[in-house]
Amino acid sequence: MEELNYVVLGSKPWNRTVFDQCLANQPGQWHFIASPEDLKLERIEGLNPRYLFFIHWSWKVDAEIVNNYECVCFHMTDVPYGRGGSPLQNLILNGHSFTKLAALQMTEAFDAGPVYLKTDLGLSGNAEEIYIRSTYLSAEMIQDIVQLNPKPMPQTGEVTVFKRRQPAQSEITEPNSLRELYDFVRMLDAEGYPKAFFEYQGFRYEFSRAALQHGRMVSDVTITPLSPA
Repeated sequence: MEELNYVVLGSKPWNRTVFDQCLANQPGQWHFIASPEDLKLERIEGLNPRYLFFIHWSWKVDAEIVNNYECVCFHMTDVPYGRGGSPLQNLILNGHSFTKLAALQMTEAFDAGPVYLKTDLGLSGNAEEIYIRSTYLSAEMIQDIVQLNPKPMPQTGEVTVFKRRQPAQSEITEPNSLRELYDFVRMLDAEGYPKAFFEYQGFRYEFSRAALQHGRMVSDVTITPLSPA
């Protein structure tokens, strides 16, 4: 019996790490794509994969791929609540401590496709820790989908759409509490994301590795001049 092909796509370093640890040696032929430049229709046609799994992908996928292959994405909300951009940051800003990680069949409408599976996901820790945790959960869900071939079910309920955040929105303005400041810093603390910052007297202060300890927040701070010396 000919082995099936599977393609996993993820743009962050931890995506490849989890792929190598959890998926690369599963039954079948597994392939990893890390950048949109490598996602070419002719390559996908040559592989003819059973599934394409998008575990952290910020680019629009060509309609010819979405419409002709079974594409599965992983979205960090209990859809249809929280469709749209920057789900982790919007969840934390809205006070959520837990969410669902949803495996969706991709359609041309963002995050609107039917659902294969959902699983619980905690939102403690900094953004990168949460993304890594969600990638391991995605790998478990991928194995379930490959083994069980579940039929995706349409989303039900009221639709809520999140707006994608812009880098300028990472500026610290006037937090109402220490906890709110901590949440703001940690939700942006991941590779490739604009760190929480403020600017003062010619310098930019960027915060990472925040922790709450005994009524105070401790954090790494990187200070750079706004203009060359």
